[in-house]
Amino acid sequence: MKNIEKIFTTPGGQFVTPIETLAEKLKHIRAFVFDWDGVFNDGSKNEHGSSTFSETDAMGTNLLRLSSWMATGKMPYCAVLSGEENRISFRYGAREHFHRVYYQVKDKTIALKHFEETFGLKNENILFVFDDVLDLSLARICGVRMLISRKANPMFRNYVVENKLADYATAHDGSQFGVREVCELFMALTGNYNEALENRITFSPEYSSYFKARQEIPTSFYSVVNNEIVLREITV
Repeated sequence: MKNIEKIFTTPGGQFVTPIETLAEKLKHIRAFVFDWDGVFNDGSKNEHGSSTFSETDAMGTNLLRLSSWMATGKMPYCAVLSGEENRISFRYGAREHFHRVYYQVKDKTIALKHFEETFGLKNENILFVFDDVLDLSLARICGVRMLISRKANPMFRNYVVENKLADYATAHDGSQFGVREVCELFMALTGNYNEALENRITFSPEYSSYFKARQEIPTSFYSVVNNEIVLREITV
C-alpha cells in the first residue's frame, strides 16, 4: 500500500482520506459518475459549445470498468453528469456504452437520485469524479470523491481538502489526463491492475466476455426541466 501511495503522491497527488481507508471505501463502489467540463478536458469550449476528450482517458475508463467487473463479477454502472449540453459528451457516452448521460443539470442531486433509484444504488456505491464548485453538492454525499485538480484554483482545492469533500486530489488536471490518473488509482487499490492490463493486452476470454457485455449496454440521455428528469432522443 505504501508503494502505491508513493507512486501517486510523488507527482503531486494528495490523499485526503488515508489510503487504507480509501481502499476499504472502494470495496462498496458499484458505479462511476463523471462530470464533463474540466474533468475530461480543460473546460474550454469551441464555437459550438462543445469540449473534447482524450483517448488516454477513454482507455482509462474502459480499464476502470474492466477492473471493477473482474473484482465483483458485475458490470459497474457509469454516467456522465453535466450542467451543460455538450454533443461530444453524448458521443463519448454512446461510444463507450455508459448507462446514462445527464445534461443541462443545474442541481446535480436531482440526476444522482434518478441514477441511484434506476439501478438500486446508494450514495456509498458511487465514485464521483469532479473539478469545480457546481459539483460540491454531490461531493458532499457520494461514497468516494475524486477531485481533478488544477493550479489555477488553489483556494478552491484548499476548501475541498479542509472540508473533506474529496478523498483524493489528482496531480494532473483535465488537460493532463486526470481521469486516467483516477482510473489507475482505483485499479491499483482494487489490487488487479496488472491482471486487468494483461487481459486487455491479450484480448483474453475474460476481457472478451467483459467487452461483449459492455457493448450491449444502451445509453440513455436525460436533461432536467423544472426539476424533473426528462428522457431525450439524441442522435450521435
